[in-house]
Amino acid sequence: MSYWRTAGLTYVQFSSVAARMVRQALKPEAAKRAAARETGSINIRFLEKGKIVGNVPFSTKVAV
Repeated sequence: MSYWRTAGLTYVQFSSVAARMVRQALKPEAAKRAAARETGSINIRFLEKGKIVGNVPFSTKVAV
């Protein structure tokens, strides 16, 4: 069994904690570059009869 599971965490919780610790350990120059990459993007596509009829793209800033 994974140690994060033994600690009662889900993988998403574990990876969130690990990412936060890495960000806190970065030197200022590297932290600025990492902050610039902290965006996510999602495309929602609507299908009718197997064909794309709509698309809703959006980006979101990841909470730190």
